[in-house]
Amino acid sequence: MTSSSPPTILIVPGLRDHVEDHWQTILARKLPNTRVVPPLEHDKLDCAARIAALDRALASITGPVVLVSHSAGVMTTVHWAQHHQREIKGALLAAPPDFESPLPDGYPTMDVLRQHGWLSTPRTRLPFPSIVAASTNDPLARIEQVTQLANAWGSRLVDVGAVGHLNPASGFGEWPRAVEFVNELS
Repeated sequence: MTSSSPPTILIVPGLRDHVEDHWQTILARKLPNTRVVPPLEHDKLDCAARIAALDRALASITGPVVLVSHSAGVMTTVHWAQHHQREIKGALLAAPPDFESPLPDGYPTMDVLRQHGWLSTPRTRLPFPSIVAASTNDPLARIEQVTQLANAWGSRLVDVGAVGHLNPASGFGEWPRAVEFVNELS
C-alpha cells in the first residue's frame, strides 16, 4: 500500500550518538517530521542494543520512513535489516566504517567490536533503496572497501569527495547534500 504522507526521517547516529554540531543533528533541526534514535544509557557499544533501539524507534512511527545513518549507524541499519521486515522507503548510509580492518587509535579495536556483536559485517542486499555516501579519504574505511559494501547491499554509491569521516572533526557541521539525498529517497 502506498502512502501519500511525507516520510518520517529517522536519524541513526554512530557510536558517539548526539553531537551538537554534527550534520545529522543540524539536519534533524532543519527538516520537518524528523526523529532521532535515542542514545543508549547502557551497553553503548553493543550492536544488539543499538539494533533494538532502532527497532523501538521504528515501532513508534506510522507511515513511510527514510533512514539517515552515519558511521556505526550505517552498521546498525544493515544489521537491523537482516532480521526485520518493516517497510523502509529508503536509506542514506553516510561514511560506513570498515569494522573488519583495524580502526585508528581512539576507536574500538576489532576484538572489542567482535565481542559486542558488530562482526562480521552483513553483505546481504538491503530490502530498500539506499545511497552510500563515501569519502575518498575516510580514516575509518578505504573507498575500495566501501565500494564493495555498497555493491553487496545493492546501494547506489556516491563519491562525496575527500571529506574525511564526514563529521565535525573533518570540518562538517552542516552538510547540504544530505538534504538532496533525503529528498531523492523520499
